[in-house]
Amino acid sequence: MTLRSDLRAVRKLVTNLLATRRNRAELARERSDHPAPDPGTIEIAVYFADSKVNLYQIRQWYRPLEALAARHRVAIIGRAPSAVLAMWRETSLPVVYARSVRDLESFIAQQPLKIVLYVNQNAKNFQMFRYGGMWHVFINHGESDKMYMTTNQFKAYDYAFVAGQAAIDRLTHALWDYDIDRRAIRIGRPQTDHLGGDAPFPRDDRVVVLYAPTWEGDRPAASYGSVASHGERLVEALLSTGRHRVVYRPHPRSGVADPEYARANRAIAAAIARANAADPSAAHLVDTGGELGWQLAVADVAITDISAMVYDRLATGRPIIVTRPSAPDADVDERGYLAAAEWLTAEDARDVVALVDRVLTDEAARERLAHWSRHHFGDTAPGASTARFHAAVDELIARWERFAAIHIGDERDLEADPDEVEDVPGE
Repeated sequence: MTLRSDLRAVRKLVTNLLATRRNRAELARERSDHPAPDPGTIEIAVYFADSKVNLYQIRQWYRPLEALAARHRVAIIGRAPSAVLAMWRETSLPVVYARSVRDLESFIAQQPLKIVLYVNQNAKNFQMFRYGGMWHVFINHGESDKMYMTTNQFKAYDYAFVAGQAAIDRLTHALWDYDIDRRAIRIGRPQTDHLGGDAPFPRDDRVVVLYAPTWEGDRPAASYGSVASHGERLVEALLSTGRHRVVYRPHPRSGVADPEYARANRAIAAAIARANAADPSAAHLVDTGGELGWQLAVADVAITDISAMVYDRLATGRPIIVTRPSAPDADVDERGYLAAAEWLTAEDARDVVALVDRVLTDEAARERLAHWSRHHFGDTAPGASTARFHAAVDELIARWERFAAIHIGDERDLEADPDEVEDVPGE
């Protein structure tokens, strides 16, 4: 077994190295088509050090950032070739490839950066934190009650943009000596103002159920994924009715750590394929597209794991079912919305149809949803979150200008020790 594991590890390493070489060669060919922004033009940078596998974390911000770019010049800094290639094709924002720290320094020296935004907690963020003279702001890649949302790493940033009162309560409970009132700024969920895209099926009398699980997690406390424990049974139950349409949207990392999870993911996709072959009008879907929007808008009911998808859906105020983690060590925080959620256990997964029917007609459940939507996001009227996002950025730029008048000469001239300038390791 050890030899087999070692061989798999070697095979994976070789595959990754070959992919990195291909990506770098392709990037070199396309680079002239994506010139860097003119010097002196970029006020706001979005720092993304991850590879393509985690692009979902920044994709959800494309449209809010593109709207922000109408007010302030915005660019994305990418550190990994695969991610940069994808972002060049997916967003109208300028994307700068900064493979090495020297590349990063060159960009910073040319641009009057006032704010740097971060969508995740990648360890390479620290290579950007070293630069003063700009605000470092954590915007995250979702709102949820995962342990990720209360990490002490929040303290590494000058500010954090959070969704609403629930996030404030969560951070107040978890973080010691953290100035919540000054450093956590509520903006709602700007993504909900950009739920674009068209469903690839006609609207008819079928009940559309979105099943959007998270991945299996990388530690026991974060084992929220339901694909292996709930997924096959609940999808089969919905496929069998003839009156439901299943949109299965697996997490991009599904199965990367657990072969059983990968097997269950494939089994669900195969069951959907069989159901469509038997009845093409059913139009069930395995959705692996990069765009998230229409799925939340058209689904009559959403079934999700404990993840940001719960709260993306909550912002729409429409019915949600949350899977109860089967992993005994999963850290479930029920102080917020999860205390009132409609739970689905693995044991009850085959009875999901009855639960779907109930949440569609239960008026008390709708009232609870409306209450928790306001608690997590504040005003969810169209455009309200975008207005708060823009106002938060404008306020930080105003603060930057006040501080810059005093400190700009010292902080923006910070230079790295040449001995510390190293290339970023390959993906």
